[in-house]
Amino acid sequence: MAATNTLMSYGITSASPSFLSSSKSKPSSSFTLPNLVCKSRVSMSADWMPGEPRPPYLDGSAPGDFGFDPLRLGEVPENLERYKESELIHCRWAMLAVPGILVPEALGLGNWVKAQEWAATPGGQATYLGQPVPWGTLPTILAIEFVAIAFVEHQRSMEKDPEKKKYPGGAFDPLGYSKDPKKFEELKVKEIKNGRLALLAFVGFCVQQSAYPGTGPLENLATHLADPWHNNIGDVLIPRTL
Repeated sequence: MAATNTLMSYGITSASPSFLSSSKSKPSSSFTLPNLVCKSRVSMSADWMPGEPRPPYLDGSAPGDFGFDPLRLGEVPENLERYKESELIHCRWAMLAVPGILVPEALGLGNWVKAQEWAATPGGQATYLGQPVPWGTLPTILAIEFVAIAFVEHQRSMEKDPEKKKYPGGAFDPLGYSKDPKKFEELKVKEIKNGRLALLAFVGFCVQQSAYPGTGPLENLATHLADPWHNNIGDVLIPRTL
């Protein structure tokens, strides 16, 4: 008791992390008990993980920059700019791919796995949303895609401004979202967040297909909801033998 009273008479100061703070706010809290003062102060520099230090080359200025780079891929400035561009382009492709997978299956037009079976069938006819494609041979479709994508990527590579490469505006902003700078910055963050979610969703579709060949994500979801205790990720990780 004597030792306790001595400590309390001098006061105790301790530092403990606060999981409610962020890089933009550095709160400090204190409370007083009789002869006891407790204080806590912490600076959370990385938004994605409380208490994790933010890499010095990630200053939070880019849309969706939450200080996440565990492999330190962006240490070289030129590489970082290229990764920003590549991520955004892949996000946009994923946001097109995910609805393209879900909508036809929801409309009863088959799933994405079986959509390309016509290419392996002699005399098979390519269809899109149930309608035959006029140039329905695989080499023709691949040639059209190659020329179209090569042309677009060549035009984009000619642009030297990194921001215009990622956000060209003009015909690619028909609704004029970029006219309001403040709103435009908000939309950039929303786009990259939704794009990252779409990337994860597409990876999930691929994993699902490897575990249950020939089935689509909506079919798998319905099967899971019908019997969640027996149809779940455990069947993939730990196959049932009994």
